[in-house]
Amino acid sequence: MSRSSWKGSFIDKNVLKLNNTKKSFIKIMSRRSTIPEYLLGKEVYIHNGNSFKSLLIDDACIGYKFGEFSFTR
Repeated sequence: MSRSSWKGSFIDKNVLKLNNTKKSFIKIMSRRSTIPEYLLGKEVYIHNGNSFKSLLIDDACIGYKFGEFSFTR
């Protein structure tokens, strides 16, 4: 069952704060958050429980969860 459309996509508070950042790389711990459009073209490092895996956000990644690109096993 998917999330209700009236609620919108889930984005963690810490990911929302990254909207105006000028950093060259961004570390993200929230694997359950949806990838927002303002991260398009940026390199993010997603925590998989042990280490950080790099991901370059392109238009195909928008709308998916961060955890789908960082495997834990």
